[in-house]
Amino acid sequence: MNRPVIPTQAALAQCRVLVVGDVMLDRYWHGAVDRISPEAPVPVVRVSREEERLGGAANVALNVKTLGARVTLLTVVGRDEAAARLRALLEQQGIETCLGEDAALRTIVKLRVIGRSQQLLRIDFENEPDHEVLTQALDAFERELPHHDAVLFSDYGKGGLTHIVRMIETARAAGKPVLVDPKGSDYARYAGATVITPNRGELAQVVGAWNSEAQLAERAQALRAQLRVGSLLLTRSEDGMSLFDDRGAVHQPAQTREVFDVTGAGDTVIATMAVLLAAGLDARDAMPHANRAGGIVVGKFGTASVSYAELFG
Repeated sequence: MNRPVIPTQAALAQCRVLVVGDVMLDRYWHGAVDRISPEAPVPVVRVSREEERLGGAANVALNVKTLGARVTLLTVVGRDEAAARLRALLEQQGIETCLGEDAALRTIVKLRVIGRSQQLLRIDFENEPDHEVLTQALDAFERELPHHDAVLFSDYGKGGLTHIVRMIETARAAGKPVLVDPKGSDYARYAGATVITPNRGELAQVVGAWNSEAQLAERAQALRAQLRVGSLLLTRSEDGMSLFDDRGAVHQPAQTREVFDVTGAGDTVIATMAVLLAAGLDARDAMPHANRAGGIVVGKFGTASVSYAELFG
């Protein structure tokens, strides 16, 4: 078996990734659960601690930064308290930003209520950005593109990637690797990407459920050919990962470790892939490292990230 290609920390520090997509603020309310409400059969959580983290594409950008590469986050936020908190967290993490503002937009907030280390409830606050602001984001994308080594689209289906077709065409014409974390059933919009990273549920939504590995390979390769995508990296939770490309299929078993929280694991996987492709690795060489990164991050609570030392140490 070939030894995995491991880039140096200095090499990653020279790489720059442009992350484009839907950002959100992840809020956590932690508390004790001692009784059931007399008003309804639900637990009463006495909140003792509040926490805020970067979510969505902002968490992807944080994962790129934590691995040691440089990153720019291009997105649209509202003009509200949640946007102010996002800006503060991004600045605190040293993440460069190119943020469009839409006064009518409600910055996405995902509020999770945690009791006894278990998520009891999630409440989402959101609406869709204005198309004029998104057009300005397209202009910003074209300005930023030449200064980056790879482009990562983090699609959460919240309306922030209306112009993704043109963005992918522009990036590929410039010779940049393009990675997409997809959403929904319209994968035609990702045509021409270098790598797409659906999970099992997302891929099944597009190609239908499969009943064998052979049928999975056939459908994945047909979709890849239809979209003119270089590699399709399927994340399979406890079954690891499968990568489909022109050379066929390669599989990686899941890393053996206790799963504490799968929140944001896909963000870590695609961020790791993007950094390594920016460093010159191909998708097959990057895949084992991305698989290991995903295995590390599910052992942490909430949206989290993985450092160079954790991944390669």
